[in-house]
Amino acid sequence: MQSVAFAILAALLLVSLLAQRAPEYKGKDEKLPQAVAPQPVAYSHKKHVALGMRCLDCHKGAAQEDQAGLPGTALCMDCHATIKAESPEISKLAEIHKRGEKLGWVRVYRVPGFVFFSHASHVKAGEQCITCHGQVQARDVLAKEVSTGMIACMNCHAARKVSNDCVLCHQLSF
Repeated sequence: MQSVAFAILAALLLVSLLAQRAPEYKGKDEKLPQAVAPQPVAYSHKKHVALGMRCLDCHKGAAQEDQAGLPGTALCMDCHATIKAESPEISKLAEIHKRGEKLGWVRVYRVPGFVFFSHASHVKAGEQCITCHGQVQARDVLAKEVSTGMIACMNCHAARKVSNDCVLCHQLSF
């Protein structure tokens, strides 16, 4: 009788432990890292982070807006009008700036147009940039190294006990 009670208690404990684990969603595997086309101006996140720059210094919208934003030439030229001004890449940057053109940064991370993603809500929740963008601070050239697919996002939400309701990321119309 005692061994039956022990077996029932062990089974209940196992069920309880399994219920506490976050579900893991499965989908098709994404080949990572994925290289992207070259940027219009070579930029090393690694070098700029080593100088003490933070993500929000260039991606100013990330803390308050849905879009993190990409830096324009004026922001870069605040420093590079004097720092390494003669280097070929900075000369290219300065010429684009002088013409008043936008710097055509090549996007590395993108979610489909039917997906709503807010950088601000993730920053306010204490999420670090590396969660979704990988070890950017260690990269001279960026590649997509973290999946932005639905399964990856759902697993991240499940692990943090955040809602996976469809309407959180998708605007559904009926």
